Amino acid sequence: MPKVYIVNTNQRFNKQNELEMKNEKKVAAYYSPWKYYIDEIEANDIVFLYSNGKGIIARGAATGIVEAKDVGKDIEQEHYMHLNHYNDLESPLAPSEIIRIAKSITDDDYNIKWNQTMIHVPHFIGLKLWQHITKNCL
Repeated sequence: MPKVYIVNTNQRFNKQNELEMKNEKKVAAYYSPWKYYIDEIEANDIVFLYSNGKGIIARGAATGIVEAKDVGKDIEQEHYMHLNHYNDLESPLAPSEIIRIAKSITDDDYNIKWNQTMIHVPHFIGLKLWQHITKNCL
């Protein structure tokens, strides 16, 4: 069964990273240890791109092929993977709405810690988020 990830676009540290992810339809992370999180994503895993202050801004299915490139003079400090079935959201899915959706199919104690580069989400919650985005955010 595919895994589901919410990956932060690094907007806080480099505004170009988010724009590049969207333009190139990819998920990426930079520098150790975060870049290695991308290496854990497998083919057909569901990936949601998350922008601080906005929420989920894009989605796609992982290709499973990890690539690396330089960040300025820093050799191979970006690990990235292209996303199939990629969509930019017309309206971001806010963190409060993500939690509301998750709680609607789990319980009131379910929560997400947003201060992470990559968040693993249970598959059934990821599918519900995908469906909600399809109906309401594209």
